[in-house]
Amino acid sequence: MSPGILGKKIGMTQVFRPDGQVVPVTLLKAGPCVVTQRKTPSSDGYDAIQLGLMEYVKPSRINKPIGGHLKKASAEGVKFFRELRLRSGDSDIKLGDRILAEHFKPKDKVDVIGTSKGKGFAGVMKRHNFKGGPEGHGSMFNRAPGSIGASSFPSRVFKGTRMTGHMGVDQVTVRNLEIVQVDIEDNVIMVKGAVPGPNGGYVILRRAKR
Repeated sequence: MSPGILGKKIGMTQVFRPDGQVVPVTLLKAGPCVVTQRKTPSSDGYDAIQLGLMEYVKPSRINKPIGGHLKKASAEGVKFFRELRLRSGDSDIKLGDRILAEHFKPKDKVDVIGTSKGKGFAGVMKRHNFKGGPEGHGSMFNRAPGSIGASSFPSRVFKGTRMTGHMGVDQVTVRNLEIVQVDIEDNVIMVKGAVPGPNGGYVILRRAKR
């Protein structure tokens, strides 16, 4: 059993359950993936596999070291790699094995890992949901953060104080999403709810740990 699969976010839609309930789902193009490296406790100190998402990639976009790495697994057209730890029952996976969407079933629970959308430089109201100050005439304190520390003690700003700055482009994990449907022919997995990242962004589907 594979611990997970790599894919791309297609977008959101909705499906109807047999009882008529409407379920919001995210479509994920999951795989096909190939095991490009097998790590074992004897050689690497831990048990894991490296997966590569197979897609069309120009040969000029793959350098010689990566090309040689892929040749060992008899794979081509891979530029997105991620490593997944193996748990009990996953040790039968070998180098060069293919991981497909059919390895996942409806009602399975997965953790989806993606990179959130970039929002650029943002203020505290957008970035941290601050309330802001009064917006009346002459307030001069509409969207400011307020005090960020006392002057006499500790006479400095504590690390981690919520302030303005770059927002987004962070690794986000959404846990325990339910798989609603699996399209084996097109390698598409529908998961209930939202998934981080833009349409076309890479995601990792990992079997739920909790």
